[in-house]
Amino acid sequence: MSASAEEPIRVLVADDSAFSRVTLTKMIEKDPGLLVVATAVNGEEAIRLAVARRPDLMTLDLEMPGMDGFAVLRWLAANRPIPTIVVSSRKGTEDVFKALDLGAVDFLVKPQARASAEYARMEEALLAKIHAVAGARPPRPAPASRPAPVPLVGVPSPALVVIGASTGGPAALSAVLAALPRLPGPVVIAQHMPGGFTGLFAERLSRICLFPVIEARDGEVLRPGTAYVAPGGAHAEVQGRWPALSLRVVTRSEEDFYAPAVDRLFASAARVAGRQTVAVLLTGMGSDGKEGMLAVQRAGGRTLVESEETAIVYGMPREAALSGAADEILPLPEIAPAIVRLVGGARPPA
Repeated sequence: MSASAEEPIRVLVADDSAFSRVTLTKMIEKDPGLLVVATAVNGEEAIRLAVARRPDLMTLDLEMPGMDGFAVLRWLAANRPIPTIVVSSRKGTEDVFKALDLGAVDFLVKPQARASAEYARMEEALLAKIHAVAGARPPRPAPASRPAPVPLVGVPSPALVVIGASTGGPAALSAVLAALPRLPGPVVIAQHMPGGFTGLFAERLSRICLFPVIEARDGEVLRPGTAYVAPGGAHAEVQGRWPALSLRVVTRSEEDFYAPAVDRLFASAARVAGRQTVAVLLTGMGSDGKEGMLAVQRAGGRTLVESEETAIVYGMPREAALSGAADEILPLPEIAPAIVRLVGGARPPA
């Protein structure tokens, strides 16, 4: 459900706040390739307009009178899947992840003050996400139960596994990590996500995994069998000398569009772990991760990229694949078995 090159991407804005509806509409229509075809003040109207106007994409507030955003997402998943970006206030952190579980593709945080410089950053992110998400397949709601993890065979060698993702990443990461056994080395994750969300995201991942998942802290020593999520709004890098590694958390600069940046994580892993690195790039918009994967390849590590058939947004994976940075291009269900296979065959240090 995507617009042709000649036609604008058709957007439905659903929000009970008149200020938000007007603001979002103005932001969206600054881009000549986008068109707001309708606005809805509640869930019932959002569903009616989704059927009548057939938008390519919806922006959705979660807190609306009557039928709320969660009910809209459930109805869409069952009746008319439409790529949906949740636009939520920061106070609804748990609500955002519930919305992603129900099939929302991505989310944006509403600035707390109306006269705020954050609106300029939000506008830039919103337009980029709409262009990326309009042609995406809406993710399926999270399954009620997870598959059994892939078993480790033999005595695998320790390896540093680094994973990067952006739009659609929370669902993809949940699927991959839940299917992994406790590995003999650490896992470090860079998911494009704003500050204030990654701690809870790590907690949610920990509930479905056979190993602890925690938010990364500066100076923390990397432990085998533990996964670390880079804090939102900052960069995570790996430092030290294999196998004695720790984390370095770096505050983002004004020039950084993505924080955490996948490229920075991958490049640091290549420097300190070299041949012991397994880098995995999942769904996401843009090209973040490509240069980092090339660095891992040059250092002798292994690289895996999610294929177009399962990636919600085949942007980051496409760029990596086209650059030759992918040793293997695999659908999402095959990523965890491939990680286990590569860890089992990890190359000894040169």
